[in-house]
Amino acid sequence: MTAQQWKYFCDFKDEFKNKVEEWKKLLPQLTELQREAARLAKTPEYPFETPVVYNRALDDVKQEDEIKLIVIGDNPGKDEQRASNNRYLVGQAGKIAEGYFRKNPELGVDFRRNVIILNKTPVHSAKTVQLNTIAKRGGPEVAKLIYDSQIWMAKKTAALHVALGTELWLVGYSELKDKKLFCPYRDALRKALEADDVQQAWKKVYVFQHFSMNRFTIDLGVFIKAGKKEKAPLEANLHELGLLHRKEIFGL
Repeated sequence: MTAQQWKYFCDFKDEFKNKVEEWKKLLPQLTELQREAARLAKTPEYPFETPVVYNRALDDVKQEDEIKLIVIGDNPGKDEQRASNNRYLVGQAGKIAEGYFRKNPELGVDFRRNVIILNKTPVHSAKTVQLNTIAKRGGPEVAKLIYDSQIWMAKKTAALHVALGTELWLVGYSELKDKKLFCPYRDALRKALEADDVQQAWKKVYVFQHFSMNRFTIDLGVFIKAGKKEKAPLEANLHELGLLHRKEIFGL
């Protein structure tokens, strides 16, 4: 990163960390709501340790690191919220993502060194859909936190994307569709990147299926086979698929 990019990243990281602490203090009842949502969904028991999760992997990034992607997942799950982790995409989905890039060295991406990983909201739930239960049972204050956190993350992520000039991958698009959980994030991101002076950044936004349960890989394989694009470069296929899904989600 250039000196200017590095300063922007450090400022973003510090602001994000402070915002997470602010959200934690705002709603101390959040952990109990998360536990109740997991119980209602018959999720196997696990320790609830971090209700709103800052990604500590950001603290490991150095100025000399080459950041090639910003990857946006959904929200921190069971592994991510453990106090010993507090890192994004370290569960099964993260291992699949890490393995995918390792198996495709032509992309030139080390998932743990060349990627900044963020989420659409830092509010934890065992499964993403449980955020709906948490919002409903927590009342207006909790629903507002989940909403506001999406808006904040979308705006700050858009600005970071512009500053670093990297590709931005949104993974997990089902909840980005109309009337779904992450519509606020989708619309705020689109608005932030619609300005004339950041159109180049918008061209580098791609949307994909989530890494979990190999959906990302399966979707890409089906796309390549259906279009008989086996001989095309992998990066070109990824970009074409990512733009196709972007049009489905954003209508652009």
